[in-house]
Formats: sequence, C-alpha cells, structure tokens
Amino acid sequence: MLESIHEYLQQISPVAEVIVSVALMLFSGFFMTRITKLLKLPNVTAYIIAGILIGPYCLNLVPSRVIEGMDFLTDIALSFIAFSVGEFFKLSTLKKNGPKVAVITIFEACLASIIIFVIFYFILRLDLAFSIVLAALASATAPASTVMTIRQTKAHGDFVDTLLQVVSLDDVVSLIAFSVAISVALSSTSKSSGLDFNMIILPILKNVGILILGCAFGFLLKLLMTQKRTTDNRLIIAIAVLFTFCGICAILDVSPLLGCMSMGMVYINVAKDDKLFKQLNYFSPPILLMFFVLSGLNFRLDSLFSTNSSITTIPLIVIGIIYVVARIVGKYFGAFIGCAITKKSKEVRNYLGLGLVPQAGVAIGLAALAARVLGEGMGTEVQTVILASSVLYEIIGPACSKLALYLSHSYDTKLEDIVEVKEVKEDGTPKTNVELLVEQIEEIQKQLPERVPISEEEEAFTQAAEEHYESIGMRYQRYRRRR
Repeated sequence: MLESIHEYLQQISPVAEVIVSVALMLFSGFFMTRITKLLKLPNVTAYIIAGILIGPYCLNLVPSRVIEGMDFLTDIALSFIAFSVGEFFKLSTLKKNGPKVAVITIFEACLASIIIFVIFYFILRLDLAFSIVLAALASATAPASTVMTIRQTKAHGDFVDTLLQVVSLDDVVSLIAFSVAISVALSSTSKSSGLDFNMIILPILKNVGILILGCAFGFLLKLLMTQKRTTDNRLIIAIAVLFTFCGICAILDVSPLLGCMSMGMVYINVAKDDKLFKQLNYFSPPILLMFFVLSGLNFRLDSLFSTNSSITTIPLIVIGIIYVVARIVGKYFGAFIGCAITKKSKEVRNYLGLGLVPQAGVAIGLAALAARVLGEGMGTEVQTVILASSVLYEIIGPACSKLALYLSHSYDTKLEDIVEVKEVKEDGTPKTNVELLVEQIEEIQKQLPERVPISEEEEAFTQAAEEHYESIGMRYQRYRRRR
C-alpha cells in the first residue's frame, strides 16, 4: 500500500512526493521528542530513532529516491554547526584560559583516538581506512547534551568553565583530525602505492585553502553587516553567505566544516557580534532536525547485525560496543592526564572525563560525510557504527554529565546549601523544621525571576521580529503622510 502511495505521488508530481516526505520527517521528529522527553533523553536521540522508524528498514514511509536526493542537507546542516562552533573562539577568552584548556583538550581527544586506532587496526586487524576514520571521529564530543545538563542543574564554578571550554575546542581537534584521516583513508584505498600527491597532499592543501577562504568570508560577512541593516536582512545575508561558501566547497569537493568554523571565528572577533549566532541558532532547529532524521533514514539496520561486511566478519554491533567503551576510557584518562599536567583541582581532574562522554552532532555530520566520500561499503559501515553508538551515548551521556557535576560539587541539591535562614527566632527559641522549610521556600521565591526566562536565541529572534514590524509601521506612517 505504501509503495502504491509513493508511486501515485510520483506520477502526480515528483515535487509533491518530496514535500510530503519533508513534512513527514518534521512531524516524525517532533512526535518522537514527545516520547523521549518523558524518558529525559535529548532531542538528537529522538530524531535519529524517528528516521530509523520511517526509513526503508522499518515502515518505509520515505522512498529511497527522495533520501538519495537530500545529500545537500548534510552540507547545509554542517555549515550551521561549524559556524556556531566558531563563536567560542574569542581571543579574549583564549588568552585568558587558552593554554591550559588546549593541553587538556589535546590529551583527551588524542588519547581517545589513539586507543580506538590501536584496538581496531593492530588488535582486531581491521582495514586502515576504517580504523583511522573511526579513530578521528572518536575525538568529537557533543556540547549540546553537556550544556543542557548544566542549565538544568544551574551548575557553576571552575569545573563547569573548564568543561564548556574543552567541549568547544574538542570539535576543532575532531575537524582537523578528520580532514587528515579522510585523506589517508582515500590514499590507502587507492590502487597506487607510495606517497600520492593527488590523494594525500592535495586534499590537505585544499583544506588549508578552504580554511583561509573561510577567514576571508568572515571579513566579508562583517562588511555586509552594516549598522543600517535590519535584523531580518542580517539573517538573510548570513544564510546567503553560508550557502555560497557551501556551494564553493561542493564545487571543490571538500568539506565546509573547517572553513565555516574559521568564518565564525573571524566574525566573532572582528564584529564582536554574538547576536547573529543566537539568531542562527534559533533559525536552524528545523534544518538540524531534518539532518538527524536523514541520518536515521540512512541507518543500515540490516548491516548492524550482519557478519558479511566489507571490512570484517565481526558484527558491526560488536564493533560499536567496543568503540563506545574504548572511547569513554580514552576520554576519561586523557582528561585526567591533561588536568594533572595543568595542575587543575582534584574535582576537575577526577571527574572532567565523565562530562565528555556524550557524542552526537559533529560526529554524525562527519560520519555522513565519510559515507559519501568513502562510498557504499566502508563509508556506510562507518556511519552505521557512529549512529548506533551516538544513540547509546545520548542515553548514558547526560547521566554521566550530571554525575560529574554532582561529584565535583558544581551544584547543590539541599535547600540549606542554596539559601541561608536563621535557625532561631527573635526570642531565642529554635524554629521547627516546618518553619525553617517555609522560610527557605520563601527566600527561594524572592530570588526567582519575575517572568519565565527564555533562551538568548529566542530573545534575539523575537527582537528581530519586533524591529521588523516596527520598520513596517514607520514605512506605513511615511506613506500616509505623503498622501
């Protein structure tokens, strides 16, 4: 029946088939978040599961021809993700805490990658290309889950500051490592032997060139964002610049990640404007939703348990479990060593690694890119392992982050630690437990904001809408005066 519906839509209009499929992706992702919200799981998990359910290996609600025609969505989503990462590279912040954070980040990211590569290439004897790409992906961390947990617990202190800075720099290491790894992987799978300029040196030069071009686009974006621009036009220009850059990268057959990241880094330091990032972050959720649902649609459920893969007879689910455990070990001990070298406090040293467990956005995007570059077989298997492990990471990751915040004493759970009240009355008699509880609750209520707080992204987007309507009103008044 579903096939007949697809064929009917295809005969009426191919455009109708695509539009209905996109609507189905949006609705399925949204409704799945209603379920995962009850289980206190992040939205990324819901989107991936929704894509798996409506994909070709379950309900088959989205035809394969539509899935194959949405590859461009990966580049667009990655450009938004990478540009937003650039916001965290303010020179003022880097000068203040950069050296110590850089040391911790290099150790925790590189040790996780080294352990993964040693296990898969030297112990399990898997293919070099598969091992090195998967090792590069192991360095990435998902800041969204960590930030969400910090906001929920209202945690603060040196542990939280260090954790946020490390997860921000973490993705940069992953982007650089992936760029090198994919070049080596392509060289190892080619028939030529020795040092091949076209397969190793040329891709690296392309990435360096894209990095420089991204910096130039950052300056261009600053020049286009004049003070006279309305906020809605600022958003239009920013998206146009990102799309143009993605198009150039597609023509050159290179990833837009490093370039978009450098574009965001240059813009935040030259323009000193973080409002644009907030507006883009509020605009991008539907795009990111479709990207993660698309990742679920591409999830090869059949190959997860198959023993007939192109690289090994070991089922991919076993490889995925090994990958999850080995990466956690590498992240924990890498962070521990880095904190010890930089002489961080005991709380930061012992528990920072637990906060680095989540993995999703950047890793999934890079896996999708690897699947496209390496092709059917090895590329698909890399993406399958990353998607399966990301679902597991997003289940256990927030719990590990919350445990790390609790053990490091970054937030309090007792009322007496949050507010202080006198334990005796004015006449010197002690207060009862009920009286103490009532006073503590009243004191907390006084500290609450007068209105329900909204996110900075929503506030920036709302302000843009208000300024837009205000400008329309002013134009209408001028028109009335002319008449």
